[in-house]
Amino acid sequence: MFKRLFSLAIAFVLVFALAGVAAAQQGGKLEIFSWWAGDEGPALEALIKLYNQKFANVEVVNATVTGGAGVAARAVLKTRMLGGNPPDSFQVHAGQELTGTWVVANRMEPLTELFRSEGWLDKFPKDLIDLITYEGEIWTVPVNIHRSNVLWYIPAKLQEWGVSVPATWDEFLATCETLKGKGVTPLAMGENWTAVHLFENVLLAQLGVQGYRDLFAGKLSWTDDSAKAAWTLFDKVLDCTNPDAASLSWQQANDLVIEGKAAFYIMGDWAAGYMTTTKGLTPGEGFGYAPAPGTSGVFNMLSDSFGLPKGAPNRENALAWLRLVGSVEGQDAFNPLKGSIPARIDADVKNPQLYNSYLQSAAADFAKDALVGSLMHGAAASEAFLNDFQTVVSVFIATRDVELASSAAQALAETTAAR
Repeated sequence: MFKRLFSLAIAFVLVFALAGVAAAQQGGKLEIFSWWAGDEGPALEALIKLYNQKFANVEVVNATVTGGAGVAARAVLKTRMLGGNPPDSFQVHAGQELTGTWVVANRMEPLTELFRSEGWLDKFPKDLIDLITYEGEIWTVPVNIHRSNVLWYIPAKLQEWGVSVPATWDEFLATCETLKGKGVTPLAMGENWTAVHLFENVLLAQLGVQGYRDLFAGKLSWTDDSAKAAWTLFDKVLDCTNPDAASLSWQQANDLVIEGKAAFYIMGDWAAGYMTTTKGLTPGEGFGYAPAPGTSGVFNMLSDSFGLPKGAPNRENALAWLRLVGSVEGQDAFNPLKGSIPARIDADVKNPQLYNSYLQSAAADFAKDALVGSLMHGAAASEAFLNDFQTVVSVFIATRDVELASSAAQALAETTAAR
């Protein structure tokens, strides 16, 4: 009798686990919301193509809102989520961007059981699982790992100008003067969010790993002398950037380096995807890379992921999408085009036919370096903090007032911590 009941229980579990796949096979729609367009679009399209091959009867709606770092997309998503019109699944940075906004607002479904049923609990790094866990539940499926603290350059141009890759900000500032004397912009920068991206890496170099962690854990004040020193250094670094930064997208800022108008660029490694996929450059030859000054041995990370909103119109199709996103097959199709490494530890990252020399080097660093979370890309701080902090950076660029920026950031940290 016991064996019969046990067999029935197993059969029930299998039927339940396969229900989402069966529903997806029956047809319907799947709306995927993201900010991957233009140069980042091919990576998402590779995932959608795989989904279409598996579920040909499902109409996939690619609801993309253009704009770097998802600044515009997050505003549209907020309108939809608060208006009771969620997409079936949406792109979100793993960490505080999701948990501090939508999980605490009770707008997401937990995905812990999905991770268990798919056998994923030991297929993603423990630190990443911890990042996407809140109050004992897992809330999102990571599709990749990006690195924020990368310094990009063109080796042939540096040789032409007679300069080397700076390992510290002091070395960079000395190189800055040399490059200015040759009529070259030392450091490319774009619109506001790229300035915040640059600042977080100046901040990381100035504070070090523990100081950076302490700052975002509320254990170190933004008005501490060490944090103020980051704004002072940022002031000097800004003097080495292009005056038209505010009018440029991140790709246009990247183009300044490719075209030899600027020497260096600090950007996430989606820049590697842009330079290889769109510009046809070979890593290590057509373009070079190094840790941002002062951050050697540190991997400033972020992770793109997909979650399941409560009230998703096509829930079972969305679950099938999440299974694909979290699979080795999905991650190995997506990441080589995106310029990122897989979030899964068992993906085929050592395959040179899939992952180029830059991505293999990033994977090696991710396995050994100290890990910190990106501010601009949702890992280190909540969306509520980041939204207003971008204004703090804009005001600082205009005023260069260290005391004002420090006190404003601390007030913002105290206000958003209470939300």
